[in-house]
Amino acid sequence: MSSDLKFGAIAGFRLVTADLTRLAAFYRAIGFDIGDPMPISTAEMALLGISGTGMRIEMSLGTSRVDLDCYALSGRPYPTERSASDRIFQHFALVTDDAHMAWNRARDAGATPISRERPVTLPQSSGGVTAVKLRDPEGHPLEFTQFPRGANPDWRGSGILGIDHSAIAVRDLAASRRFYSHHGMVEGEPMLNQGPTQVVLDGIDGIVVDIVPMQPATAPPHIELLGYRDRVSDTGQLAVNDIAATRIVWRSAHDALMRDPDGHFHQFSRADRLRTETLSR
Repeated sequence: MSSDLKFGAIAGFRLVTADLTRLAAFYRAIGFDIGDPMPISTAEMALLGISGTGMRIEMSLGTSRVDLDCYALSGRPYPTERSASDRIFQHFALVTDDAHMAWNRARDAGATPISRERPVTLPQSSGGVTAVKLRDPEGHPLEFTQFPRGANPDWRGSGILGIDHSAIAVRDLAASRRFYSHHGMVEGEPMLNQGPTQVVLDGIDGIVVDIVPMQPATAPPHIELLGYRDRVSDTGQLAVNDIAATRIVWRSAHDALMRDPDGHFHQFSRADRLRTETLSR
């Protein structure tokens, strides 16, 4: 069935955590609304291939959703040797009208920087956004993105508004483009990011990265493929219960779990499709 599944609309993201309470407190501090802990269904645990039980906290930020999952059978912590060019790297980009304010708020709540020093404004050839990359207290990477005024009509308001995209590091950009196109996504205009501002943003000297947006049928959010030239390191294949095993959740008529060519997880969910249909009535 996996070859027939199509990426239609992103319902949200799932982060694996060893400490639901601690991580939920961080996301509450940066602006998320936090739900109550609830058990993960037996059927979903079977789909994930994880023995035992699991608990979940649903979080929301505007129309964006992130779930925190904690399993009785815990996996590995986020690797200590890590960078923005690791093959397991996957962040979601939170839109804000003030990247400096958002970074200060996250730092005070326990975030650690990936970027050097501060938010940085990229040149127009790289989108002209002001951005900063960081990690939550368990190591999951995030980005705060501030668009130039009037540049993106999808986002209006103040504070931290929602998730614009998820960016994933890939080893073979051509193979990843074929994979995502095969599963129904449309390739956007690619960019080449390099130079001193990219060095500050990624915290890596001499970095050069090809960025290819992949658009689902309904967006935002969308996916961005990050092809770091000569710099993608391999930290090994992730298990679904490892802390670094972030999942993108898709509204679907089927329940399924899929890996992309680099091992990033995609979960197709009938429950999320039905929830969306109910809310839209």
